[in-house]
Amino acid sequence: QVQLVESGGGLVQPGGSLRLSCAASGNIFRIYAMGWYRQAPGKSRELVATITTGGSTNYADSVKGRFTISSDSAKNTVWLQMNSLKPEDTAVYYCNADLSPGSSWWLQSDYWGQGTQVTVSS
Repeated sequence: QVQLVESGGGLVQPGGSLRLSCAASGNIFRIYAMGWYRQAPGKSRELVATITTGGSTNYADSVKGRFTISSDSAKNTVWLQMNSLKPEDTAVYYCNADLSPGSSWWLQSDYWGQGTQVTVSS
């Protein structure tokens, strides 16, 4: 089975920083991309940032210049460095991996972590 485990959420004051981590483990054939999404109360889940195994990145306009996504393909790990945090960044952040599991290497699917809460408040 494939698991994505996130860590690093918490409470931070406006203007502060947090770093989220996500490690994918289990029977994985290939990871194509990993990323972060978030969902605030009463809102739909939205893309924050993604990174391919080739290193191409994509960011939501709302986080450009403040958040940085990075990854280590050998460790199946992705990080999200969040700086200059704003109250509107408050949400549950979910790790996502676009991958083929070892048990079904011909299939490509999205896998999700359990989510980690980020709260930006004074």
